[in-house]
This record gives sequence, C-alpha cells and structure tokens, in this order.
Amino acid sequence: MRSFSGCTRLLLAFVAIVALNGLTFAQRVVQNDSDFGPVMTAYLGYLNNEQEVVDDRASRREITAAYYRRNSNRISALRQMAVTLVRHSGNDYVPELEAVTTDEFGTIFEAPPRPATLHPHEVFANKFRFLGAVRAGETFYLFARLDPYEQAELVQRSSSEGNASLSGGNNAPSGQRVGQNSSRPRRVVPR
Repeated sequence: MRSFSGCTRLLLAFVAIVALNGLTFAQRVVQNDSDFGPVMTAYLGYLNNEQEVVDDRASRREITAAYYRRNSNRISALRQMAVTLVRHSGNDYVPELEAVTTDEFGTIFEAPPRPATLHPHEVFANKFRFLGAVRAGETFYLFARLDPYEQAELVQRSSSEGNASLSGGNNAPSGQRVGQNSSRPRRVVPR
C-alpha cells in the first residue's frame, strides 16, 4: 500500500471536513423545515426555488450585481417574516407577502404612504396589512395581502360607516329596499 504525502493527507482531511460540514448544514436545514407544517414547508421550498433562479441568472450574467443583491435580500426578508408569523401564531398559514423598499412603494400603492407613518397591523387601501420592517441588507417593508373575505368586510364596514354618517347617525338598515329588483333586467338581443 502506498503512503500519502503530508500535503495530500492535509488536503484529504480538508475535503472530508468540508463534506461533513455540508451534510450537517443540510441536515439542520431539513430539520428546521420539518418543524413546520406542510404549508410553511412548501412556502420555504418556494423561496429556496426563487433563490436558485436568482443564483442561476447571476451565474449566467443575465442580471446585475445590484439586482442579485436586492432580490436575495428580499427573499431573506420574506423568509424571516414568514418564520416569525408562523412561530408567533402557531398556525401553519402564510399570507401572500409583499416585501418592498421605499423606492418600490409605488409598485403596490397608488398613493404610497410615508414609511415613517407606518404602524404594525395597519391596513392600507383595503388591500394590504403592514406587518413590519425587516433589515436584510437594506430595509424591506413587509405587507400581507388581505384575502377577498377580509377585503369585502373592510369595504362593507367603511361603506356602512359612511352611510351612518350621511344619515345623521341613525343606523338605518343598509340593504335592498322594497321594490328594488335583485337582478338586472334581461337584455333583449335582436334576431
């Protein structure tokens, strides 16, 4: 049997240590993901896939370094907020999350709010609930998109409050009046 030189043994030891650390890290990632239910595990898998896409595009030099950094940081911020939400609520549910920087507020709001005026759990435009800010390379403001039922409830509540203030404060019933049709008339199509 041939004996390895000192340099070769050192190199083999280094490769073995790196491989074992990689396996330990992979096991830790899988173990942390298994702490969550199927919805959160799927969301974390989605974020990992998004990161792989960004990494791939960067390796092929399709995107700039600044674009790569911002999207990697955005994915990190989304992951942090999702983990915080699920651990805090104890519920395996992740709302549709949006992570934007101050210069991106115009992408989700017609009239963007000022970041200094944001308060946690505040609802904007009956569409988004502000969750908080996460510092991941730069500051991302995270919003949860309200589901259609929450949106409808907010619209109904705001319209009933508006009707109450218009009617002088008395709480008149808000619904269909007697004699009003519940459907529109049929359209007559010429033959």
